[in-house]
Amino acid sequence: MGILSNAALRTAAGAFILNSGINKWNMDEETYGYLKSMGSAATPAVNKLSNKQFGKGLSAAEITLGAALLCPLVPAKLAGLSLTAFGAGLVAMYLNTDEYTEADGIRPTQEGTPFAKDIFLVSSGLALLTSKKK
Repeated sequence: MGILSNAALRTAAGAFILNSGINKWNMDEETYGYLKSMGSAATPAVNKLSNKQFGKGLSAAEITLGAALLCPLVPAKLAGLSLTAFGAGLVAMYLNTDEYTEADGIRPTQEGTPFAKDIFLVSSGLALLTSKKK
């Protein structure tokens, strides 16, 4: 994969994730609690954190990942590995939340459609990870 295709993947995902992290930074405790309950579907250990700790941590992680994807000094493989791991966590949340999938456990319900798209983050991350560009 060439420099332009890497840049396209990194810019699209990076801007989206950075914006998401910035928007989460000043959310209220109740919203952080909702996000934590969603995250606990994929990673039950997050229940050990307070709502604010989880929310601020998620926000900081998204800001960091988004900035890393947008920064050309971060190697494509490192950016790809980070994006793949982040996206895999979101896909795990989607797959482990019954109301988000049909009875087959894969196809999204109407409520799950906004979360099913996170597979694109995984595929973008894998494309960067397997890129010939360093």
